[in-house]
Amino acid sequence: MMIPSITRFMTRRKRKQVQLIETLLCGLAGGILFTIFHLPLIWMLGPLTAIVIWKLLSKRSLYWPDQFRNGGQMLLGYSMGLSFTNESARQIINQLPSMAIVTVLMVVFALVIAYLVSRLTGISIPSAVMGTTPGGLSQMVMMSEEIKGADPTIVTFMQTIRMLTVIFIVPALSIHAFSSDETQNSQPLIDLVVQTEYGSFSTLMTVIVIVLCITTLAVRFKFPTPWIIGPLVSSAILTLCGYETPQLPPILIVIAQLCLGIYLGLGIKINMLRNWRKLLPFSIISGLLIVGFAFGLAYCLHKLYPITMTTAFLSIAPGGLPEMGVTAHTVQADVSMVAAYQLFRVFFILFIVPIFLRWIFGRNHVEEKSVKSL
Repeated sequence: MMIPSITRFMTRRKRKQVQLIETLLCGLAGGILFTIFHLPLIWMLGPLTAIVIWKLLSKRSLYWPDQFRNGGQMLLGYSMGLSFTNESARQIINQLPSMAIVTVLMVVFALVIAYLVSRLTGISIPSAVMGTTPGGLSQMVMMSEEIKGADPTIVTFMQTIRMLTVIFIVPALSIHAFSSDETQNSQPLIDLVVQTEYGSFSTLMTVIVIVLCITTLAVRFKFPTPWIIGPLVSSAILTLCGYETPQLPPILIVIAQLCLGIYLGLGIKINMLRNWRKLLPFSIISGLLIVGFAFGLAYCLHKLYPITMTTAFLSIAPGGLPEMGVTAHTVQADVSMVAAYQLFRVFFILFIVPIFLRWIFGRNHVEEKSVKSL
């Protein structure tokens, strides 16, 4: 009994190792191709695209450990927190009303789009609402399981297409349309100069302990995207307090983006619906409309406050915090402002929007099912 069990365990372990190597090589190939063709967000969108295409063509199972995903998110979160200064903190506090207004307008516009998609495709309104709301993919899918009438499969598909639309269009616009050639060309040099100061060993260990403690608390209390928020809050607080926070080597930023890109690619399942071809154009158009609306709001924000159009657009764009934060770092936008707006929307959608949706649509009949089973 024991020998066959050990054999099966070793076989599964070897298969996982082969899948891990295949996934890593596929992600590296995507990054190299994006480098050759000078495409935006080389080490995030490159691996993401390669993973999606390889899965569709080969039909093979790939594997990427959660530890790699979490580690990449921690590195990106810590890097974002380093951009917070006392001046940026004052600007963020002054713009809190604008954050609330912009977030509400984005959610309301998404509700209008959801109603139109529901009428044109025949899917339920709760599914359309959850599929178009500009929140995180995993968070929206989890919330859809609690909302009466929402189909998690449809929500997953629509959120996937929306996410793909945003993370491919927004970085391209930010890099090629808004940022100057001088900014783009000087970015690698700035990274090499700034990010070679790592601090003393004692300082480094102190920062690591603080980051791990706060991240553990964020995970323990189930904060949204805790592996990013924990390190981000940690490095931001240390920086604002005047502590000598060490910079990250450029190679770690590349590794973090690679880990995130592979993770996002593995989470995308285009052919999960039988009638996905009917829903696909509506999902793409709704994503484009939301990006266009965000562009209009960004222009207003750019005129109201002394921030660049790139910073305003990345702050409002309905993408995730990691994706928009990486883009902001690439084009030298105000990362702290982008992170503040994106975090505000994340918390608003995760804590305020569910209450509103449950009030309109009601909860899923979990309690009724449990009563009937008795």
